[in-house]
Amino acid sequence: MAEVVHEKMTQLCREVVHVKNIKWNILERVTVFKQFFQFIWGRILACSIGKPVRYRRLARRPYSPPPEAMEAGVESLEAASCSGFNADSDLVRLKISLLGDCQIGKTSFMIKYVGDEQEKKCLGMTGLNLMDKTLFVQGARISFSIWDVAGDSRSIDHVPIACKDAVAILFMFDLTSRCTLNSVLEWYSQARKWNQTAIPILIGTKFDDFVQLPPNLQWTIVTQARAYAKAMKATLFFSSAKHNINVNKIFKFIMAKLLNLPWTVERNLTIGEPIIDF
Repeated sequence: MAEVVHEKMTQLCREVVHVKNIKWNILERVTVFKQFFQFIWGRILACSIGKPVRYRRLARRPYSPPPEAMEAGVESLEAASCSGFNADSDLVRLKISLLGDCQIGKTSFMIKYVGDEQEKKCLGMTGLNLMDKTLFVQGARISFSIWDVAGDSRSIDHVPIACKDAVAILFMFDLTSRCTLNSVLEWYSQARKWNQTAIPILIGTKFDDFVQLPPNLQWTIVTQARAYAKAMKATLFFSSAKHNINVNKIFKFIMAKLLNLPWTVERNLTIGEPIIDF
């Protein structure tokens, strides 16, 4: 009888300890998220312009920029649109997530787009970088909030918060490293757990190094990348941050899809040239 009682008491103690461990794990996670959001909120307050920020999608407007403005890049698009800019217009924030393995050029890609000055304002923490860039488009201020998740195993916990509410997710790989391309499907699987609606874009980086590879190897990588893009229902871009190849074009493509702007990219499947496939 004593042994039975002892066994039951031991089991009860184990259950109590288990419950306490779960409780402390939950409290620890809540504390980490609380600190993170306090950090983000502090940055928002520091940069606040004194009015509430609202998320909305711009409606299509009668104004259509001239074709030459659209061809010349984002800067010309801004110049063509700023004539009707109202200082009291809403700020439209578009969150973009960057996912991919380590050392593939995600951060260089992001810095090339936002510029060196914005890099100095980068909000960095272990496993996550945040940068902003604001454009003037059709009388509204469009602010890209770019979340760059580091590619190591310790940073996988940042995927949910980076992907939540993102309007586009950029899945990136190094064109000279096929293992980073193979990893894309796992990044895609993780991201889709938290966001089913974001525009998927597959981006091969370091195109300037890729063109130095043997033609047969280039063809193999192009074929595999196109197959992955098709499976992900994503648009495929080859890019180079070093030479600014397709960097601005990718963000113009995102803007055009989200804001119904009359601009499209041209498909390019020529081996030896920066591929664009959709």
